[in-house]
Amino acid sequence: MNDGMITANSLVLYKTHPARVEQAGEKMTLELAGGETLKVRPKDVALLHPGPCKTLAELKPTDGDVRTAWEILAGDSTTLAELAELAFGAFTPATAWATWQLIADGVYFRGDTERVTANTPEAVAHIQAARTADAAEKQAWEAFVARARAGAVATEDRRYLREVEDLALGRTQRSRVLHALGREESPENAHATLLEFNAWDETVNPYPVRLGLNMLPPELPLPDAWRDPASAIAGEPRRDLTALPAYAIDDASTQIPDDALSYEAGRNRLWVHVADPAALVAPQSALDTEARSRALTLHQPEAVVPMLPEVTTPILALGLTEVSPALSFGIDLDAAGQIAGLEIVPSLVRVIRLTYEEVDTRIGEEPFAGLHRIAEVYEARRRAAGAVHIELPETSVRVRDGEVTIQRVLPLASRSLVENAMILAGEAVARYALTHDIPLPFATQDPPDTDERPAGDRLSDMVALRRTMKRSQYRSAAAPHSGLGLAAYAQATSPLRRYLDLVVHQQLRAHLRGEPLLTAADILDRIGEVEATLGNIRQAEHLSNRHWTLVYLRRQPGWRGPAVLVDKRGANGTWIIPALALETGVHLSADLPLDSEAELVLRSVDLPRQDARFRMAS
Repeated sequence: MNDGMITANSLVLYKTHPARVEQAGEKMTLELAGGETLKVRPKDVALLHPGPCKTLAELKPTDGDVRTAWEILAGDSTTLAELAELAFGAFTPATAWATWQLIADGVYFRGDTERVTANTPEAVAHIQAARTADAAEKQAWEAFVARARAGAVATEDRRYLREVEDLALGRTQRSRVLHALGREESPENAHATLLEFNAWDETVNPYPVRLGLNMLPPELPLPDAWRDPASAIAGEPRRDLTALPAYAIDDASTQIPDDALSYEAGRNRLWVHVADPAALVAPQSALDTEARSRALTLHQPEAVVPMLPEVTTPILALGLTEVSPALSFGIDLDAAGQIAGLEIVPSLVRVIRLTYEEVDTRIGEEPFAGLHRIAEVYEARRRAAGAVHIELPETSVRVRDGEVTIQRVLPLASRSLVENAMILAGEAVARYALTHDIPLPFATQDPPDTDERPAGDRLSDMVALRRTMKRSQYRSAAAPHSGLGLAAYAQATSPLRRYLDLVVHQQLRAHLRGEPLLTAADILDRIGEVEATLGNIRQAEHLSNRHWTLVYLRRQPGWRGPAVLVDKRGANGTWIIPALALETGVHLSADLPLDSEAELVLRSVDLPRQDARFRMAS
């Protein structure tokens, strides 16, 4: 609009509202609808009517024939003044404002203060239908909110709860529903709301998805050379170790055994046979890239999400076929349990699967007695070097067909045997790598900041000792692992489920073949890529185990069981319930010494907040 046409008593549009010009010029003075005045620049307003407009009170609702005006124009364009005359019979300040409201409404007309166009019949019908739908949706939303506040949501309300699910699963940070209900917009509140409205039940475990983990198994095909796995295995030179009994010792529930042990008594040689995925997963291949993005197999009580495609399991897991391919580590030991040598060979092994419990009953028989002696000597050497042994209650939580079972993991000699054999293999590989200048992801742990360590073996001592420990981490250069009492260590016995173990195997295989190795910088890049995912998976596994432990308790109102006091701060005590491997805070009814035992009774379970409340039995 031409600024020169705006004079005193003109009607103008200012920020979508009408205003009367009290004084024109380079700085206009406007009177607003509320009676207040302000100064603006001419470019900040648009002329609606040249006036005279004595007062904004004259801008009263005006009757007219809007539909006839729209039909006459029928898609043509005109001016605001002409439209006012067509619709209201005259162009006055009042009809100018009424006409602008028609334009702003947008159903029949569109444009600005200078040019107006009549919408086509099709456009009008579309706009009206959309507004009708919006009105119906608004009414439906208000009805849903009313039902939700009353705690009586209906089946048709499921669509409104999807965005609550998105918040509960960490896909968004906002929830219109929770906002309308006056609840804090948090994943925990979203979870609680879904339980309250029966949109979720207690079996929904949101934590892996909330932490951004891929819950679908990889489905990549095998490399061309492995389309016939038997030919691929036979086509590579492998040492035949099938005459040497090899034992995969694990829990009965283990589906994918990835390591086995043999013992050659005459040579005092321990063989650690490890599944050999590096035979088919080459660095930078599609399988390698996918495994790197996953970092680790995710173990939940209700399901396992593998790091490698499931098609690799029957080929590579030890003991699932009569003869299995492996990468075998032959570790020679001197009388003091020191590593005297290491031989690494691709192999064929015949594996016998046994449970920890079965081996424990045969621990006095050979070869288990020999393996046990090695483990005892080796553990004693590590402890003399400062290794830390923390023994706290541990459980195995499993969900099958919706039923939750919790079993104590007992500290069997067979478990110690296998654990020490795996650590021994890791130390041997790290030393071998340092001798032959092979870059690896080394597992390290800095020592505690304090030299004062609890000396006892009570539960309270173990908890106090745990507090002193620093987080272990991977590095591209060897460094001590304080907790294991080792100068160098590389995890190498779980390449089917740990990506950095797979990298260790890739490096060792390349070394054995005389092929180019990944550089230390390459190793550091891989460590950096997997670190965040590793942390999320470990957290998801911890939260998942706690979730199902709380589901177990939720299904047993009034549960009671023995607990041990492991810490206290004034009248607040921290207790461990051994049967559940659960730590909980309970108010002390008396000043009890640490490691006192008491029976705790379940009071309540808050599943979304992962909280179980107990009281001391009277």
